[in-house]
Amino acid sequence: MAEKGKKIKEAEAPTQKGQAEKQARQFSDQAFPAQIMEIVGSMGTREGGRQARVKVMAGPDSGKVIRRNVIGPFRLGDILMLKETEIEASPLKGRKR
Repeated sequence: MAEKGKKIKEAEAPTQKGQAEKQARQFSDQAFPAQIMEIVGSMGTREGGRQARVKVMAGPDSGKVIRRNVIGPFRLGDILMLKETEIEASPLKGRKR
């Protein structure tokens, strides 16, 4: 019977994977500022949004330049608040002239 109680306590012990997930959830609740450095192009047939290269200014990926899809009006130098800074948008595909 003591062995069963011991096994339960071992299963409840925190693992590195569990700690990483907890830390990831903690970051997802926050937003990090990113400055628009370059406007890459338009998305969609009706130009529903544009793609921009932004520089993350704070957080775990500060200083990193990533590509993001942005909907709505914006200009060079504007600040976006990003909830997620690890995943980059895929490059635009379209005709090249």
